[in-house]
Amino acid sequence: MATLPARPKNVSPSPAPRMSVDRLLKQITREFDSLSRQLKLIARYIEQHRDHVALDRIQDVAERCGVQPSAVIRFCKHFGFSGYSEMQRIFREGITQQIAPSRNYQARIREVIESAQGRLSSADIAHEFIGGSIAGMQELQRDLHGSTFAEAVDLLAGAKTVWILGTRRSFAVAAYLAYALQHTDKQIQHLAGLGSMHEGQLRGLQRGDVMIAVSFAPYAEETQLTAQMAVQRGCKLIAITDSRMSPLARDAAAALLVHESSTFGFRSLTNTMCLAQSLFIALAYHLELDYQPTSSRPSSELA
Repeated sequence: MATLPARPKNVSPSPAPRMSVDRLLKQITREFDSLSRQLKLIARYIEQHRDHVALDRIQDVAERCGVQPSAVIRFCKHFGFSGYSEMQRIFREGITQQIAPSRNYQARIREVIESAQGRLSSADIAHEFIGGSIAGMQELQRDLHGSTFAEAVDLLAGAKTVWILGTRRSFAVAAYLAYALQHTDKQIQHLAGLGSMHEGQLRGLQRGDVMIAVSFAPYAEETQLTAQMAVQRGCKLIAITDSRMSPLARDAAAALLVHESSTFGFRSLTNTMCLAQSLFIALAYHLELDYQPTSSRPSSELA
């Protein structure tokens, strides 16, 4: 009987896949619910400020998360790193390939504020806000997850009724989506929540409907509760939010992540509105909506 050749003694097992930022974030998402409160704060910070981690000191991360540096070290070791420096290395490797525009902008705006000493004109402030929005849009374009976006469009295309939910700062985005989606053949229900009557407005929701819910940290409680009720009744949820660890993303069939730039302490809505418009336009294209050009010329002259 033929025998198999012996395996060379110097051949080692195949190495485990090299850790990357994307792989780490996916692992953090899977384990998020089981993390302690402090580790959850660090997880959210890392996911939302991945471009900063490459340059931040451990003391910076701890201060911004409201924890001790020892908690950051526990976080790193929990995910298989020897310490903060080893985890930071994978973020530095990513940032050397492409520095995020928002990081460049944040460094520049700090210099502007320090050098201006309160002498910024109204036009100067406008220019800074516009610059921040441009940087944020570039980051959105870079980080948009194409397959998740396509899943969201497919969900909308297959739904008969679409529910739109967004409160407080997110209300403007929800209002735009309700307006835009009315140009499709879908039944559109905008949950404005007048008089805190979200639950009553949901009575017409049916299994198979789709809800778009928009919320960002600290996540409006009414949006969370309404979205949870919709999912429990068999509705498919599309979340527009800022983190894989947000309460909306955990229940979502498709989570579209968007990070807004912050200028002078005020967060923009530029990226979110652009994402909302893109979602509508992609759906309209998917549905092959008929376009009927208007003209003031009599039909006899057009023949």
